[in-house]
Amino acid sequence: MAGSPPSKIELEEAKVYIHKKDESSGSQNIHIDVEYPKLNEIIESGENTFVGGKNGGVFIVLKDEMIERARI
Repeated sequence: MAGSPPSKIELEEAKVYIHKKDESSGSQNIHIDVEYPKLNEIIESGENTFVGGKNGGVFIVLKDEMIERARI
């Protein structure tokens, strides 16, 4: 579902980048970076999760422990 229903919280300050392969910066493969410090409170450094495609973008599935940290 696209758009902004009441259950969505927009992260206006989030920065999203397509990071090209660049050995000088340590990037060894093409990937997408989503930079928003508050996300580290939900998905801790080194944790992995699942990303899926949807119409108009992507979604990130949170594991149970991430969901607990995301509770607002």
